[in-house]
Amino acid sequence: MSTSAIIMMIIAILIVWGGLITAILRLRKHPDTPEQMPPGTHPAE
Repeated sequence: MSTSAIIMMIIAILIVWGGLITAILRLRKHPDTPEQMPPGTHPAE
């Protein structure tokens, strides 16, 4: 592998793993709240 290919691979890995870590941390701070069901409906079992 050439030097430029290795650098591009490292950048791609950092983008993917950085995005994953950012998403996990954001969901920990602001968890998704379940939407309110309309009256008379039952949640899926």
